Parts: sequence; structure tokens; C-alpha cells
Amino acid sequence: MRHARALMIVLVMALAVSCAPRTAAPPAAPGAPRYPEFVFPKAAPGMLGDVLLQHETAWRYLQGGDVRAAERGFTQLARRSPDLYPAHTGLGYSALARKDHRAAVEHFNRALAAAPQYAPALVGRGQAHLAMNEPARALESFDGALAADPTLAAVKHSADVLRLQVMQGGVGAARKAAEEGRLADARAAYEQAIMTSPQSPFLFREIALVELKDGRLPAALAHARKAVELEPGDPRNHIAVADALEALGETPQALEALAAAAALEPSDVLTRRMEGLREKSARAAMPEAYREIESSPAISRAQLAALIGTQLADVVARAPQRGTALMTDVRGNWAADWILPITRVGFMDVLPNHTFQPDATVSRGDLALAVSHMLNAIAVAKPQLAARLR
Repeated sequence: MRHARALMIVLVMALAVSCAPRTAAPPAAPGAPRYPEFVFPKAAPGMLGDVLLQHETAWRYLQGGDVRAAERGFTQLARRSPDLYPAHTGLGYSALARKDHRAAVEHFNRALAAAPQYAPALVGRGQAHLAMNEPARALESFDGALAADPTLAAVKHSADVLRLQVMQGGVGAARKAAEEGRLADARAAYEQAIMTSPQSPFLFREIALVELKDGRLPAALAHARKAVELEPGDPRNHIAVADALEALGETPQALEALAAAAALEPSDVLTRRMEGLREKSARAAMPEAYREIESSPAISRAQLAALIGTQLADVVARAPQRGTALMTDVRGNWAADWILPITRVGFMDVLPNHTFQPDATVSRGDLALAVSHMLNAIAVAKPQLAARLR
């Protein structure tokens, strides 16, 4: 009897096992995974037991090529725990496998909303953006993934290649837009390239030149200075700073920038430009009445004295002096420092009433007399030069 009862139990258990619903085991993918570029969504803290097992099983389905089974597994997990970001990441990769790239981005974004630095979701989103021909967004996601997990060697290689491609394409578009005068488009393209490669000094130099043409002078100066900061040994960066400073009217600082460029790579062009800036700086320091000489249809006696005193200072210094004449209307005049030495050497005369009349307009006779006196002084010091000038 006892044996019969034991046999009955064994038969019932065997029947129960044979009638129980079978649980399909995840297929063992032969060879390499179907999607080796996908990054396994590692478990979140506290993700243990059946949840972890179901997550890993769904991933094995995905890498075995059964995308539907994978999606079912990840969907069940996501419904049980809506904030379970590894499950949403798995759904993103499943959508990526189905080439539904926009759905993939949505799933990855949901995962990243819960865990902003979750590297598997960042990598997946980058792959989706790349598939949608959005390289800049893809690179942004890849860089975020590498910041979160620097060990992702394959992702780093992809990011480096993509960075170069994006930068080259952006720079080409920026230069073309600049050549065609589309300065806003050129600036936007350079800004995008800088986001891709923020340590490239030539990008900052070239956008500075575009901004200079567009009249955005403070921005041009800031970008040119950034180029110098990144690569102080390139004279072109210092010249870009000088260009911006000169446009801003900061002539002394522009001279310093040109001097830095010349120290790195001397050239006649830089020398002539510095000489021009020194003259410009000197003119800017002159009284307003002197600066008006170039645009005035006629000049005053004071302006003529100042012109001779500044442009022919060496001739005045070498000319013999005739003594100091008394003048009653020169004290306090803006050109007094030039009128006194000019009259001492006789290049201009004091009038018989002991006035110079600095505000009086220069007549042709006054000008001819001044030129004659100067030629006589030159003849004494350099006869051959005087002969050529007469």
C-alpha cells in the first residue's frame, strides 16, 4: 500500500510537470552579439533578484536578434517600475535595432531624465542621433558618456573620428559663407565648430576676423584673445588681437600686440604697420586743431608752424637760430611749443607789431617764404639734397 501511494505521488508530480506552461529560455546567440556597438545597461542600485534576471534575459534576447522578446521584457520592467532607467535604456536600444531612431531617442531621454549621467543611455542616444544624420548632437551625447565613463574606448574612438568630421565640415561651410559675405551664417558655423573642438585656436582666430568684418568688435577681441591663450606662439593670433584693438581705437594696445607678433616672426609688413600705428597714435595725441589740418581747405599760421615743427623736426633742430623774438599773442596758444622754435630759426616771421597772429590764414606769400627759409637751412646742412628740392 505504501509503495502504491508513493508511486501515485510520483505520477502526479510527473503529470504536473508535463502539463505546466514552459518558460522559454533565452536563446544563446551563436558567435558574436548581434549589436556589439550597444552598451549593456548596467543594473541600477537595488536592482536585484527577479528584476535583474529579467533585465539580463531581455538583453540576451536583443543580442540574439529577437527584438520583440527583448522589448516585451524591458516593457514589463518599465511598467513595474516607471523610473527604472536601465529598462528604458533597453527599450531605446530595442528601438534602435528596429531603426526607429526617434523612438529610441525618446526612450534614452526618459532614462536620462532619471539618471542624467547614465553612460549606456548617452551612448545609445548618440548612436540614434548619428543614424539621423545629426552629428553635432551625437558628439554631445558621446562626450557626455565619456565624461561619465572614460573606459568606453570604442566610444572614444568614434567620438574622435566624428569630432574631426564635424569640425572639417563646419569649418568648410563657415569659410565659404564668409567668402560670400554671409557673415551671420559664417559666425553660426564657426560657433558650432567651436562647440565640437573648443581647444582649436584657429577657430577662434577665424571667427574673430568674421566678427571684425561684421562690426562686432568686442566679440572679435574676446575670440582673438582666446586664440592667443590657446596658442601664444602663433603670430597670426596676436595680429588678430591687434586688428580688433585698432578697430576699437586702442592704438597703444594694438601696437603691443603687433610687437608680440613681430617678436615671434619679424617681417617688413609688420614693421611698416607698426610705424603707421605709431604715427596714428602720435596724431591722436595732437590737439584737435592739428588733426584738422588734413581736412582743412586752408590752414592757419599756428597750424603751419605745428606742421613744420612735427614733420621737419630734424631740420628745425639743425637750423641756426636768430634769437628769440618778442610775441604778444602766442602765450597759451595750442601751437606755442612749435611757434617759438620755428620763429627762432626764421622759418616763419614775427610781424612788426610783435604779433604772430596764430589764427590768421596762411597766404601763398607766407607759405612761399617759409619754404624758402627751410630750403636755405637745408642747403647749409645738405647742399645736394637742397639742389634736388629746388
